[in-house]
Amino acid sequence: MPFIQDFKPVALKDSNLFKPIKVGNNELPQRIAMAPLTRMRAHHPGNIPNKDWAVEYYSQRSERPGSFIITEGAFPSAQCGGYDNAPGIWSEEQLVQWRKIFGKIHENKSFVWVQLWVLGRQAFADNLARDGLRYDSASDGIYMDEESKERALKSNNPQHGITKEEIKQYIKEYVQAAKNSIAAGADGVEIHSANGYLLNQFLDPISNKRTDEYGGSIENRARFTLEVVDAVVEAIGHEKVGVRFSPYGKFGTMSGGSDPTLIAQFAYVIGELEKRARDGKRLAFIHLVEPRVVNPFDPEGSNEYKDGTNDFVYSIWKGNIIRAGNYALNPEIAERDANLDDRTIIGYGRFFISNPDLIDRLEKGLPLNKYDRSTFYAFTDKGYTDYPTYSEAVKLGWK
Repeated sequence: MPFIQDFKPVALKDSNLFKPIKVGNNELPQRIAMAPLTRMRAHHPGNIPNKDWAVEYYSQRSERPGSFIITEGAFPSAQCGGYDNAPGIWSEEQLVQWRKIFGKIHENKSFVWVQLWVLGRQAFADNLARDGLRYDSASDGIYMDEESKERALKSNNPQHGITKEEIKQYIKEYVQAAKNSIAAGADGVEIHSANGYLLNQFLDPISNKRTDEYGGSIENRARFTLEVVDAVVEAIGHEKVGVRFSPYGKFGTMSGGSDPTLIAQFAYVIGELEKRARDGKRLAFIHLVEPRVVNPFDPEGSNEYKDGTNDFVYSIWKGNIIRAGNYALNPEIAERDANLDDRTIIGYGRFFISNPDLIDRLEKGLPLNKYDRSTFYAFTDKGYTDYPTYSEAVKLGWK
């Protein structure tokens, strides 16, 4: 795991990235977030956060005081899931491990927010069938791709457009998961409405073919996301809630920039959140996936969408904005975007995996460890807790 070659680090200590900012009730000494990172180390059965490695993993990445950690996505219920090795946050056995993780992050004088993740049609239909659960999305039979369709039909679990009663049940599960997170010690939650997962499936007409009040118009397609936000805010307080969007994302066969009307969809949702903010319920942040990353499985710098920008959000939303997407290898862009507006936080993902001391390296302009993509989702401590800090790498003789 050597340093990245042909990359010139830039010291960002004099940029806005290293000025304090308040996020919800948290006073951050710097404007850097660890973005949510699926790692597939949870125990099956039970979707239990890893008992052997997870505390150490989160401890390493929160060691610098004031680090702002958004956890890997956690399922509010079994029906929300469909991946065996991703964690849930609905059972006591799960919460035992989350309390240890949150406690360690706070011991390091850092902050932790839980991402609430509902897969919808990105789940594995056969896993859900095995566990007696539905394969849900916004609409019947609008499959993500041929592979997911084949899995669904072979397991006799065809894609199901959820009913209005089932929407209400999902909202209850988001609320309970948010309450569980706060009770277990988290500082807040992020509602995942990006990257082709269930709420995004409702926002996008490519997957939402409904004819009721949850489909058709921009306002109707936004309804589910806004109802979730409103219910979670009511349950735990607006200052403990953020939401994530990917306006240009194509992961999960979303429309992205191929649909020129879709920006209006996101402008509407964000405008509704700003209305609520002006009524005294401003969310802690809106989190945006940058058009540089339309698919999180793509290597950095590939398949960028170059005909759009997230800058439009600043014209609508007047609270904090997290921007994430290939910033580590583009420090000049990170500095530019951090300085664009005094409400901006920059999120880092893949290089937080391979650089547990990433904030120190960004501050001082130090080389970055390469990551090993083959271990991103492997059930092993390799590529999880064994990446060295910069000083450790130097002692190992890395050049």
